[in-house]
Amino acid sequence: MKKSFPDQDSLFDQAAAQVVELGNQLADQDEDADPFDVASGMLAGIVHFWLYSHQPCGDPLCESCSETNTADQRLRLLLDEVRQFAQESEYFHSPHDANAGRA
Repeated sequence: MKKSFPDQDSLFDQAAAQVVELGNQLADQDEDADPFDVASGMLAGIVHFWLYSHQPCGDPLCESCSETNTADQRLRLLLDEVRQFAQESEYFHSPHDANAGRA
């Protein structure tokens, strides 16, 4: 599970790699740590920061904020991003998935 992102040139890639590294560090600090708890706690913090960083500026006519000027729009955008990142992840499919083919 201790993978890092291969291309760490962009701030986006650096942030993603640091989140993965933090998760590994937290899991390694406590041998009884449940990786699900670590991941869920990290996700809660990430969602909190994402929502904070996507707040509209306050100008109801601002074109830059048109996709994020309501809570429902921000949630939809957040869920779309999460879906995209999940589907692009090498961990999205598992050979142990209930719907994985068996030969």
